[in-house]
Amino acid sequence: MNPFHTVAAISTPYGKGGVALVRVTGEDAIAIAQRVAERQNSLPLSETPSAKAVRVTFRDGDQPFDDGLLTLFRAPHSYTGEDTAELCCHGGLFVTQKLLGAVFAAGATPAGPGEFTRRAFRNGKLSLSQAEAIGGLIDAKNDRCLTVSLLQSKGALSEKLSSVAERLRFLISSVYAFIDYPDEDMTDVSVPKLRQTLQTLLGEVQSLCDSYAYGRAISEGVRTVLVGKPNTGKSALLNRLAGEDRAIVTEIPGTTRDVLREQVKLGDLLLNLSDTAGLRESDDPVERLGVGRSLSALREAEAVLAVFDGSSPPDGQDAEVLRQIRESGKEKQTIFLLNKADLCPANGAYGPFLPVPGLPVSAKTGVGMDRLEQAVREVLGVSPVGEEALGEVVLGARQYAALMNAKRHLSDALGALDGFSQDVAGLDMEQALSSLEEIDGRTATEEIVNEIFSRFCVGK
Repeated sequence: MNPFHTVAAISTPYGKGGVALVRVTGEDAIAIAQRVAERQNSLPLSETPSAKAVRVTFRDGDQPFDDGLLTLFRAPHSYTGEDTAELCCHGGLFVTQKLLGAVFAAGATPAGPGEFTRRAFRNGKLSLSQAEAIGGLIDAKNDRCLTVSLLQSKGALSEKLSSVAERLRFLISSVYAFIDYPDEDMTDVSVPKLRQTLQTLLGEVQSLCDSYAYGRAISEGVRTVLVGKPNTGKSALLNRLAGEDRAIVTEIPGTTRDVLREQVKLGDLLLNLSDTAGLRESDDPVERLGVGRSLSALREAEAVLAVFDGSSPPDGQDAEVLRQIRESGKEKQTIFLLNKADLCPANGAYGPFLPVPGLPVSAKTGVGMDRLEQAVREVLGVSPVGEEALGEVVLGARQYAALMNAKRHLSDALGALDGFSQDVAGLDMEQALSSLEEIDGRTATEEIVNEIFSRFCVGK
């Protein structure tokens, strides 16, 4: 990306629609807009007020080809902080490409992925965590993730991080004042006060770290696998959770031969759900291959939904399912479901059979789905987050890793106060501050910045 070029891209999804938008940003954006658009009342575009849409005719050279709207945003009052023009035309494939081609012919160059948001970050319009939240808004798959991303795009997480960083910065300056002038009593913070404040900051960073389990569950989804012997209703349960028929359901055992993956919503959580072949011995080579893939999915899962036929007592195949769960080391992450609760249940027979009480559910009627959501939360250690704290939920692995580093260095600083001098604690505090500043981009490397914006679509 050349930060001095004026760039352009189509900012609406590729395809046929009612309208399409071409965005242009950079120091020549308004001049380029003047070359491709003419106001229909003959007034010059240079007199167009900022943030006001005007009717224009789009031209390719001297040839008009469409009517539309043009909105100018003059620096620094634009999304990118630069002069920006947004050209809205009819949403046909040909006319949109023709408008983009005219903009390129007028002097713009193609924008790279996320270049508009990257320029907003570079020009101080957004912090790095706000930029990531913009991506979260685009990718959100449920209301909760959308709300968190919106709050963070407005700076909720940045404000929290800035608060922690500012107090830590004050402590560091106090420590170095003591080191540089030990006889002048220039420090404002005693060692007990320093320890107390560090403990407070450590607690706040720990809370941010703890929020990541919930943040990942609402944004990326949790690897979850359905296991059980054939014909217990695993595929029917997948269909119930997905809200549509995604898997074939028959009374013939062994219908599912491969792992079927689907992202489903369970309350405000996302489950990356794998429906697997029934775990049983088989002479069919295709089914044996499917069972092998089922076992692989089981070993990789973060949560396991073990499905048993609650309308009949457990048998040897059910015992084999339990054995496979234990051998995979996933027993503590397993929720034991007694399906077919709408039929005459045999739940009592499962009491001594299962390591914990089973949860009666019905894939057919939906009985027990609300309790299933709570059970998944308990297995994952994910608690609901109150409205007042939603803006401080950590969604990204990069942010989480930086916070974990900050937490480690703050813990080391507290330990240094017990066995070493304040200057040793000051070094750890500086490392913690650097980790916090990395989240919002102050110390983030160019490689990290490139990776973040490479995930954005062209035009955003």
